[in-house]
Amino acid sequence: MEEKTQAQKILDAAYNCISSKGYANVSLREIADEAGVVLSQLNYYFGNKEGLFAEVIKIMINKYMKEIVKALRKGESAKEKLLSIINFFREMLKNNPELFRMLYDLTGLSIWSTSFNDLLKELFNGISELIEENILSKTTLNGSLKGYSSKSIARMILGAMFGTAIPDSIGT
Repeated sequence: MEEKTQAQKILDAAYNCISSKGYANVSLREIADEAGVVLSQLNYYFGNKEGLFAEVIKIMINKYMKEIVKALRKGESAKEKLLSIINFFREMLKNNPELFRMLYDLTGLSIWSTSFNDLLKELFNGISELIEENILSKTTLNGSLKGYSSKSIARMILGAMFGTAIPDSIGT
């Protein structure tokens, strides 16, 4: 029980530090200090910095997936579900900018790390699948979208979702 408590303290501290300061501005010493543990415990529980940050990414993925599923449950029609997920991204940027910043920060980091890249692919693939299952499966594609697969359209919608999180100064 003690090990899980210490590991969870470290994860919570790492999540808080990275989401507030960014990956590049956080040292393992800062994380250990915030967790109230000695620096060597970070390596003991997570192996190295990459192992710790991979666990933080898993926490972030879990948060995103839970919130997106919750948003998709709000609507009945495909249009309502789409509006709900757009509102989720807007509200997240407004009420939880740390989570949004963390996603962008760790996405940039994934360019340099294969393990981070794989984890973020998991997140983006999971969100795309949710869009495909909950929105596109209830919609008949016609017009200029008719020639595209629902998977391609889901990825396009996901890409646009990050754009919808831009503040309303651009409009709705």
